[in-house]
Amino acid sequence: MARIASTFARARAEGRAALMPYFTLGYPDAATSRQIVRAIAAAGADLIELGVPFSDPLADGPTIQHATQVALDGGITPTHCLVLTSRLRADGVTQPLLLMGYINPILAYGVERFVTDATAVGADGFIVPDLPPEEAGALEAACRTHGRALVYLLAPTSTPERVTTIAARTSGFLYLVSLAGVTGARDALPVDLSGFVERARAAAHCPVAVGFGISTPEQARAVGRIADGVIVGSALINTVTTAADPAAAAAHFVRDLRAALAPTPSR
Repeated sequence: MARIASTFARARAEGRAALMPYFTLGYPDAATSRQIVRAIAAAGADLIELGVPFSDPLADGPTIQHATQVALDGGITPTHCLVLTSRLRADGVTQPLLLMGYINPILAYGVERFVTDATAVGADGFIVPDLPPEEAGALEAACRTHGRALVYLLAPTSTPERVTTIAARTSGFLYLVSLAGVTGARDALPVDLSGFVERARAAAHCPVAVGFGISTPEQARAVGRIADGVIVGSALINTVTTAADPAAAAAHFVRDLRAALAPTPSR
């Protein structure tokens, strides 16, 4: 978890938000996904979310659902995701790596065993969209034992009481869902996003990152002016899906996002 904190601190010292791409492990196949993650790491990603495929990804829109299904059809399992994480570390990827997936595969694997094995291969934390803190006791305990982050998501429709609860329980950073609904590229950011970030920041004890719906460098720049982290997933997957050279396309896309987060005098 210290690697996450130091990464956000370094970005802040540079006067910018941290860039956090998401990519589904196993899409379009295991070897290519490994190449893509290596490419986005080299292109300037500060942290990287690694998607663990699951058959019922309720928080995800069509783009990530498709990538997930392709990965599952290719035989990708949580065990394969841990192996890929280990290989990425062996490849020299040093950024914080967060495994993002759903609770059922973790329960099937075994909560303590999953956290132990994920820690051993170099994962820094977990994001589990369908796990509310009221049901997360076992996973929270395992993460504390192994010094891993357990990142909670906060929706814009959350009550003040819920904001306080989620902000208190999250570790590593607080993941703000920019809009109601599922993941996916959007043409515009919500008009009330700034107020949502301000409310969350007032309650949070850690960095605040925003995801869902961020598609372009211009949108990333706008979010980076108000948040500590910018998360981009569906737009990255869309980019590689149509590319002749997926890894090169991913690197180009991430470089453009990173350039958009260049320091500004106001940060």
